[in-house]
Amino acid sequence: MKTIKFHKTECGVEVLLNVLHGDMLSEKYLERDTYNTDFFEILLFKTANGTLILNQQKINITDNTVVFISPFQKREWALEKEGLDFTVLVFQENFLNDFFSDKFFTYRLLYFYQLNYPLHLTIERGELQKSLEQLAEIKYELANSRTDSIHIIRSLTYYLLLKLNRVYADANKLSIERAENNFAYQFKQLLEVHIREEQRIDYYAGLMNVSRITINSSVKKQFNVTATELLKQRLLFEIKNDLIHSGKNIAEIAYDLNFLEPVHMMRFFKSHTGITSGQFLSDYHNGIFS
Repeated sequence: MKTIKFHKTECGVEVLLNVLHGDMLSEKYLERDTYNTDFFEILLFKTANGTLILNQQKINITDNTVVFISPFQKREWALEKEGLDFTVLVFQENFLNDFFSDKFFTYRLLYFYQLNYPLHLTIERGELQKSLEQLAEIKYELANSRTDSIHIIRSLTYYLLLKLNRVYADANKLSIERAENNFAYQFKQLLEVHIREEQRIDYYAGLMNVSRITINSSVKKQFNVTATELLKQRLLFEIKNDLIHSGKNIAEIAYDLNFLEPVHMMRFFKSHTGITSGQFLSDYHNGIFS
C-alpha cells in the first residue's frame, strides 16, 4: 500500500504545514486506490458528492462536510469530479509540538485518533466559510512570508483546531474539560506506538512510571472507559485493519500481534464483535461496516 509522505512547503516559511486547494489535489482524491499518509489532514468540502472509507468507517461526503484524518489511517475515496470544491489543511505532528509545547496536543483533539465517534462533521455553511477564510489567511502568510508570519500561522492554526474541536464535541456530546494530568493522553499515545507488541496494562504502567490504578482512573475520567477497554478497542481495530489490508492469513496476523495461538485471537475477535473474522470480512466487502 502506498504511503504519501509530507513535503515541506515551497513557500517563504518552511514549516511542517500547508494549505492546499482541491484544484491542486483533485486527481489524488478522485483515485479509488487505498493509501495512507504520514501527516494529519483536515478536509473542508464546500461542495461535494461521494463517499470515503476511512478507519473502517464509511462516510458520505456532501456539501459542508469536514473530515479529520490522522497519520497512517487507511482511506479509499469515491468522489464525483463535477462540482467538487474543497480545501485541505495538512501538517505533521512536529509542527504542533514545536510551536505549542504540548506533546499531547493532538491527543486532546477529540477528532484525531478516534475509534468510537465519527471522523467527520457536517457544519453550517457560515461556519465552514469562516474556517475557509482562516485557511486562506494561513496560505497567504505561507506564500508571502514576513518576520512575524510564523506567529500568525501558529495562532490561526491553534484557533482553527480548537474551534473545530469545540464544534465536534458539541455535535457528539463530548466533554472538552481539560484533564488534571496527562496520564490518559500519554497512555493513548503509547498505545499508538506499542499496541502491536504489547497488550498488558502493566507494560504501559512501567513506561509511564505510574501504577495501573492511576492509569485506569485517569483513562476512565477522561474517556469514560477503563484502560483495559481502551486497549482492547485499539487492539481490535488493529486486527480488523490487518484482516482488510494486510493480505495475511489468520495465523500470520495472530503471531504478528503477539497472540500465543491463532485460536486465541479468533476467540478475542468474536467475543468483542459477535461475529467471526470470516463474517467480518464478508460484511466489509459487501459494504456492511461494523
